[in-house]
Amino acid sequence: MQTKTQRSVSSFNQELKLKGFNVFKIEEDNSATKIYSRKDFYKICLTTGKSIINYSDRSFEQEGTILFFGNPHIPYSWETISTSYVGYTCLFSEDFLNLSERSDSILKSPLFSLGGTPVLKISENQRLFLNAIFEKMIEEQQTDYSLKDDLIRNYIHLILHEALKMQPSENYAQHQSAASRLTNVFLELLERQFPIETADSPLQLRTPQDYADNLSVHVNYLNKSIKEVTGKSTSTHISERIVTEAKALLQHTNWNVSEVAYALGFDYPTYFNNYFKRLTGTTPKAIRS
Repeated sequence: MQTKTQRSVSSFNQELKLKGFNVFKIEEDNSATKIYSRKDFYKICLTTGKSIINYSDRSFEQEGTILFFGNPHIPYSWETISTSYVGYTCLFSEDFLNLSERSDSILKSPLFSLGGTPVLKISENQRLFLNAIFEKMIEEQQTDYSLKDDLIRNYIHLILHEALKMQPSENYAQHQSAASRLTNVFLELLERQFPIETADSPLQLRTPQDYADNLSVHVNYLNKSIKEVTGKSTSTHISERIVTEAKALLQHTNWNVSEVAYALGFDYPTYFNNYFKRLTGTTPKAIRS
């Protein structure tokens, strides 16, 4: 099936995808929380507060000011612990940064690599310096300057080079149980498959084996870990999330049932109807009506 039907997404997400870049403040009251497709964008965060970051198979517990580098190809999750949490977030696509000839080596640096150091402790002097750069980017993205994208790329490169000059914190990874780490990155990877915005690119990861392959672990080990930590099977987590997305597509788009089925990775609408009814006790058409 081929379709060009697009799902309506947040205006922030639409603007981000159009420009390939956005920078904003993290507000204390979280009123400025942005919703975007994390599978598409690199992320740099300068934050002050207390949180736990689960990055691939490692965990980082931090307090104070840090600089974090997120790679859209590596699952990570972020749990905020403190009530006061402030800073800046910069999001950019690989295409946006790769318009610069210098960018390929930067994206392959330890800051964004699987075995690298995605979290750096920041001193007060470093915080003030980086704050000024983020403020410059926020200011610049509002201007009509014809070469502002080039200027913003330069600011991003400045942040990245400053980070590469810092000595990575030793023994920064916290010892969390292997099952908990794996569960955290599985749940993040699961959530990263959504929202479905077009039926042209159907859901790719639909089975426990798909997720095990993506996380480079044996499926039996994945199942055991997920069950141990959450009390639910891997299949249950996947099914519940697919059903939640199916309901959203049925209620908030004009896609027909065949398009919804295809978008969620079902080869035939009848397979989707049976799957949905088995898990919810009702039919897709009943949800829509």
